[in-house]
Amino acid sequence: GRSTYFPLRVNTAGVIPPIFASSILIFPSMLTRFLPEGIADTVTAWMVPTAVPYNLLYVVMIVFFCYFYTAVMIDPTDVADNIKKYGGYIPGIRPGKRTADYIDRVLTRITLVGSMYVAVVCILPTFLIAGLNTPFYFGGTALLIVVGVAKDTMAQIESHLIMRNYSGFLKGARVKGRSDR
Repeated sequence: GRSTYFPLRVNTAGVIPPIFASSILIFPSMLTRFLPEGIADTVTAWMVPTAVPYNLLYVVMIVFFCYFYTAVMIDPTDVADNIKKYGGYIPGIRPGKRTADYIDRVLTRITLVGSMYVAVVCILPTFLIAGLNTPFYFGGTALLIVVGVAKDTMAQIESHLIMRNYSGFLKGARVKGRSDR
């Protein structure tokens, strides 16, 4: 009789979508070596990171890969079955297929917001550099990586601090740590 929660992240995919999208967008410029000169010049002009077609394609690919990665990582039917197996339910939603449909709908909405966030963060430095002549030394993917690593580091530090100060099951015994060696 207690309530719990199932954490759904806004950005489930992390930095994988921008990395995949930028890797795939490099491919057309590599193919220009094999194209006639006029077509190669057009493709090269479109695939410059400051060009509008490049950025539109980049945003579309980021959104696609966010949805793709989320679909690969989280299966709503499996989550609904696990909730049902452990005797849980979502208030107002029947267990089984309706729970899976509800989770899928919520996950789709959350992923849309997360993918737009990732896309804006990834193309914003390009517009700051090209449009406003602002010196900006990090790309969007680098910013996502730096923030992600900083958050993970802070979570690890916090878990180590909690672990070092927790002595509930030790009944007053002292745990030998690195500083005690």
